[in-house]
Amino acid sequence: MVEFVGDNELHTIKNVTINEPYFVGHFPGQPVMPGVLQVEAMAQAAGLLMMHNTSTENKLAYFMSCDKVKFRKAVVPGDQLEICVKLLKKRGDRIGIAEAYGKVNGKIVSSAELMFSIVNHEE
Repeated sequence: MVEFVGDNELHTIKNVTINEPYFVGHFPGQPVMPGVLQVEAMAQAAGLLMMHNTSTENKLAYFMSCDKVKFRKAVVPGDQLEICVKLLKKRGDRIGIAEAYGKVNGKIVSSAELMFSIVNHEE
């Protein structure tokens, strides 16, 4: 995590390195960060943003859905993936929708709209 921008935006960074285990098979000779992992990185950042504005004691942020997912350019070893998340809508303290995008060298490489639910964690 790099910074919160107010209560509704978060910026994070993922340094993409060749030693990531998924590069062995995705793809041999031409390593590319899987899109599903880019969405997961955006989802984790969005969950953190949701929890930032809520009392987090005994709470979890559950990833509910993703829409409008787009991949514009391959993310490869050596790239620094900047992930930006902005909260679009919030229904009480339970449901939130965020837009997220990943950038490499200032250019958007992936984007998605993500929905979350904040639930009580039962031990």
